[in-house]
This record gives sequence, C-alpha cells and structure tokens, in this order.
Amino acid sequence: MQTYRQLFSVPEFRVLFVTNSLNVAAGSVASLALGTLTYTQTGSPVLSAFVMFGGPLVRLVSSWFLLSLADLLRPRTALMVALGVMAAGNILQAIPGVAIGLRLMLLMVPWIILSATSGTFGALLSDVVPEGGFVFARATSNLATGAMQIVGFSMGGVLLLHFSPTELFVGSAATNLLALLMCRWGISNREPRARGRAVRRSRAVNRLLLGSPVLRPVYLALWLPNGLIVGCEALIVPYSGARAGFLFSATAVGMLVGDIGMGRFVPQAFRDRLVEPARLLLAAPYLLFLLQPSFALACLLAAVASVGYSASLPLQERLMTWTAADIRGQVLGLYAVGTSSMQGVGAVLAGGLASLLGGGSRAAGLGIGLAATASFLVTVSLIPGLRRSRQDRRVVMVGPSRDREDF
Repeated sequence: MQTYRQLFSVPEFRVLFVTNSLNVAAGSVASLALGTLTYTQTGSPVLSAFVMFGGPLVRLVSSWFLLSLADLLRPRTALMVALGVMAAGNILQAIPGVAIGLRLMLLMVPWIILSATSGTFGALLSDVVPEGGFVFARATSNLATGAMQIVGFSMGGVLLLHFSPTELFVGSAATNLLALLMCRWGISNREPRARGRAVRRSRAVNRLLLGSPVLRPVYLALWLPNGLIVGCEALIVPYSGARAGFLFSATAVGMLVGDIGMGRFVPQAFRDRLVEPARLLLAAPYLLFLLQPSFALACLLAAVASVGYSASLPLQERLMTWTAADIRGQVLGLYAVGTSSMQGVGAVLAGGLASLLGGGSRAAGLGIGLAATASFLVTVSLIPGLRRSRQDRRVVMVGPSRDREDF
C-alpha cells in the first residue's frame, strides 16, 4: 500500500479517519470553551490551563489499572463507549451555573475512559489496513489529527465571538454523537483480542512491556526525546512574543513534511534505519537557540527539527512487530499515555528552567537550547538499547499468545 488512493479505498479506514477527525475537532472546541468558562468563573490561569491540558496527568494514573480494556472490549464497542462518554460529558458541561468543582469532576470521567481505550484506535488501524500499511495509515491519521486540532481551536475562537461556551458544548456533543453513529454502522464488530480481568491484566502487561529489554528502550525513545522537545516548544511564546504564531506554524509544517515523507515515500525496509538520525534531527537544530538566532532563522530551525518527529512512526512499527496481537491495544495505549504525559513534564521542566534563568527572551532561548541538549543526549544514550529491537533481528514475540490465568 503506497498511495492515498489505495489507502482511502479501504472502507473501514475511511470511517476511522473521519470519526477521528470529527472527535479531535469536537474535543478542541470543547476544551477551548471549558478553558474560557473556567477563567471567566474563577479568574485563575492555573485552573484554566489544567482543564485544557491537564488530561494526561489523570490518564497517566488510571492507565496503570485500565489500559487492558483496549484488548478486553470489542474494538467498536470501546470506540463507541469513549465517544458516548465524551458526548455525555459535553452535554453536562452545557448546563448553566454548574460549580467549577463539579465541572472538574465531570471532566475527569472522559479522561479516565480515554486512558482505558487510548490504544483501541491504533490497534484497530492495524487490523483494517493490509499488512505493511500501518505506518502509512498512522502517518495519514496523524496529519488529520494535527490539522483538526488547528481547525478546532481556530473554529472555537471564531464561534466564541458569536455563541456562548454552553452552545459550543452542545455542538461538540452533537459532533461526538455523529462520530459514534459512524462507528456503529461503518466498523465491523470484531471480537475482543483477549479475555481476562482488566486491573490484573493491565498491571501485568504494563510490567511485561516496561520490563522487556527489547521494548523498554523503544518506549523511552518514543517518550523522552519528544517530551523534551515539546518543552522547547513550550518556550516559543516567551522567546518570540507576538510572533509566536509563525514559529508554531513552522513546527507544524515540519511535522507535516516528516509524516508525509516517512509514511508515504520512505520504503519500509529503509524506515527502520532512520530512527536514530531522525531523533537526532529533532534536537540538533534547537541547539542553535543557545546563540539566540534571528527570528527568521529560528523559524527555519524549528521547521527542520520538527521533521524528526517522524521517527515515532517506525518506532511504533517496532512495537507492533515485537508484540503479540492480543496485547496490541495496550501496547499502543501505553505509548499514547506515556507520550502525552512526558510532553506535559517536558513543558513544565522547560518553563521552570527558563524561570530560573531569569525569564525573558534570552532566558527562553537558553532554556530551549538546554532542553534540546538533554533530548540529544538521551537519544545518543538509547542507541545501544534500540539495537535490540531493530527489524533485522530475529523476532520473538513479547506478550501472551493465548489467554493465561496471570493475565
């Protein structure tokens, strides 16, 4: 599978692509509405930021106990449950006069459900596309996710000029329900990948994955370098001020180019060799921020660096290659939860570092350069461990190949 025509000729992929796009857009609009409403009610920038971006922290805690539900539930059922809970949460948020404490409680329920089903989409994606098409399909869905986040936040900003946050919640809920109906009628009702007890299986498989000398370096390579570079991006506003939008756009362009290149044009046999070079590329351009580059050069450096995010695609492919099919949902769910959590940690660490350096544009540039240095060094330190998971090695599946009592 090498062309978009071939990819979109798969009916279930089209459904997954559209439902994911609708869900991301609805989530962005609802997040902006809740952040605006929270700030209006409380005047607290901390609470406002938490309701918009604090989800990964809740997902990190609950995922240790619930991630296996991505394998224990029928995939279509898991997607429908997640969409239904998000729709219900948005409807309840639309009720006027709800206290901020109750709004936070309502917000945590969808985050917990998402921690349980976060691997369902990726695992189902691998089921619906032909063998060898996962990276291309994942890259294409990544492009849609990034684009719909931009569209959702932009559209939410425009809608808030004409509608109340309550009305935006209703619109988001309706979009969630539309996506739910598309899943119901457009996705086959596949059997669960495994059977067992959710909490016991979640903890056992997480220990198995993180304890594996083959898979642990892959997870660390997916989480740490990315998280530290997101820390660089978190300092874009203090570095460039009112021109920050141009820098963020440059990073988006770089990610777009990287995903298209890795997913569409790089042959499968060659992708695996690009993991370390792409991870080093992710950090190297940001090292020059230590020298306080001009704004035009900063945009170019950010765009080039963001091409390196594409290393996540062959790394995810390694996870799929080395793990048994009956834990695949949890494998990808652990990747997703760890990635989003480390992005939050990276942003906090970089922000704290810039504050210690005195604040201002110069301190932000130094913080960006130091975070990039850390990312570069982590990538170099992981190279020996990543050799164990190279595709040219003999593959011995990690994980149960059949249901076992301890899972």
